[in-house]
Amino acid sequence: MFDDEEVIRVYVPPGWPGGVRPPGSPGWLKSAEAFLLDVSPSEYRGYPVLRRHPVVLARLAHTHVEAQLGATRSALGAVRADLADYVEARVATQAVEVMQVEEARLIRSLRGVHLVEEALHDVRFVPKL
Repeated sequence: MFDDEEVIRVYVPPGWPGGVRPPGSPGWLKSAEAFLLDVSPSEYRGYPVLRRHPVVLARLAHTHVEAQLGATRSALGAVRADLADYVEARVATQAVEVMQVEEARLIRSLRGVHLVEEALHDVRFVPKL
């Protein structure tokens, strides 16, 4: 429990990023900004407009993670053939496994970015029965 802060109970859907506080709770915008910056290129930290306007940061983070996912899927489809002349088949298989893990991570990240972006647009989440 937080000593000096009012506790606000807000439902957050599955896929909500673990380090982001629920919308409307104390510190939620700072935690959302930190998450969005963590999934974005490090250079984004140097642009004041992205710090002043979280909805802009969310949109750019969404686009970035979506592009990463597309690139990962494209690479996953070609990695065995691309590496065939350079490494043993077992190493190519390990590279495929790495790409699959990365694809899953990016899917989770994209879901989190999407949910945070919706919350920044004042979407209120309601549990589904």
